[in-house]
Amino acid sequence: MRFVNLRPRLVPPLPANALWGWAGPLAVTLFAAFLRLVQLSQPHAVVFDEEWYAKDAWSLLKFGVERDFVEDAKQRLISGNLDLFKPCCGEFVVHPPLGKWMIAFGELIFGPNPFGWRIVAAITGTLTVLVLARTARRMTRSTLLGCLAGLLLAVDALHVVLSRTALLDVFLAFWVVAGFACLVVDRDWARTRLEAATDAGIRLGWRPWRLGAGLCLGAATAVKWSGIFFVVAFAILSLLWDAGARRRLGLRTPYVTTLRLDAPLAAAWAIIVPLAVYLVSWTGWFLTDKGWGRNWEQATSAGPVYFVIDSVRSWLSYQVEMLHSSTSLNAHHAYQSQPWTWPFLLRPVAFFYDSPTGCGAAQCTRAIIGAGSPVIWFGALLAIIGVITWYTGSRDWRGGTVLLGYAVGWVPWFYFALADHRTMFLFYMAPVLPFMILAITLVSGLLIGGPEARRRPVGTAVVGAFALLAIANFWWLQPILMADVVTYAEWHRRLLFPSWL
Repeated sequence: MRFVNLRPRLVPPLPANALWGWAGPLAVTLFAAFLRLVQLSQPHAVVFDEEWYAKDAWSLLKFGVERDFVEDAKQRLISGNLDLFKPCCGEFVVHPPLGKWMIAFGELIFGPNPFGWRIVAAITGTLTVLVLARTARRMTRSTLLGCLAGLLLAVDALHVVLSRTALLDVFLAFWVVAGFACLVVDRDWARTRLEAATDAGIRLGWRPWRLGAGLCLGAATAVKWSGIFFVVAFAILSLLWDAGARRRLGLRTPYVTTLRLDAPLAAAWAIIVPLAVYLVSWTGWFLTDKGWGRNWEQATSAGPVYFVIDSVRSWLSYQVEMLHSSTSLNAHHAYQSQPWTWPFLLRPVAFFYDSPTGCGAAQCTRAIIGAGSPVIWFGALLAIIGVITWYTGSRDWRGGTVLLGYAVGWVPWFYFALADHRTMFLFYMAPVLPFMILAITLVSGLLIGGPEARRRPVGTAVVGAFALLAIANFWWLQPILMADVVTYAEWHRRLLFPSWL
């Protein structure tokens, strides 16, 4: 028999106006693009760890791998002198190549200059706003709430700074959000198929959105290894979603059936696909003889079979070295911070600081500080508490999903802080930020209520006021996010805590 009257519960309808469902998020995305692209080439300097990634990206274009560089490579790079690399050897790196290949694409088109090495980060950050807005719309079935989520990400200070700087974290965040978005669509797809069937125990088979999730989460891991946390968590989550749908449809053994029918293909998209993406990102290392630990000449002279075996052996040895280096990175840094302080913005990172002239005062400042917008981050703390309370009472999948995304991106760093005493920074929260904003979005939906809710006018006013405060907060911080020349007093007034110095 068919399952009657369950479709609205299994797959609630999306908002009817599909045109506005794209027009609203795209309008917010255009606003985000303006904030990320305006004066992107400023400052004309190497900002924070651009020293490493801009140079590595150029090396990938020239050699296919990262090469060791001369001592004054930073000064040469900003002056336009591209004689950056030593002739002798490859460079040992601690992060996989994909994020640097993405930076390299901008350098390929615009050259190895500040605009060239930042443009792909700006585009990627902008696209993250669009993907989050559309995902929030699907989760809440509200275009307004989807646009709210996109707007909050568009004006978050940390996300703007990371989108305007050639670091890896904005790429990690994008691929995590894109993979999560694919799974949210797949959830609707699977439930629609189950609802239309005559048997809740059918095999769902080929699932293109899960393949997309595997590709995206594999790309996240190929940017930074911390992407693997999301691969594991989202693989388990997606199986729980399937079991929940089967249980809702009356199947007596939903979890056993899900493991039997869905787990094999789930393993393919959660293990094989991400691993394949990760391996492909190392193509340059496999195909050249200039990479770190690459025994090319010895391997080729011994024949094709040994060449493959030695390549794999050398590559695995390299991964072990990367793991050891990543877990033993404990050199003191002036702007390092512990993960339990990150939600409170106690110690952001000074990406850039200069003391120019021309501000009309005796002491001028030009700075970029990598801090989140306090209105959004502190609002997210309250929202997380609200989501925990809501999920405890309702078991709504959206609340549990947001809490999982928040925990997976944040909690593992506690281990590295306590066990390895690893050097860490606030901007490691970049992939967590979208889930913080989704928490705010869900709580905003609860405050506003449905069309007939008596609290709707008051809730709408509260949510609207919060959005305006977030915009005003960004406007106040903007001069110290985009390296505007201001007086020292103006710069100092915008620092929230003494620890921001």
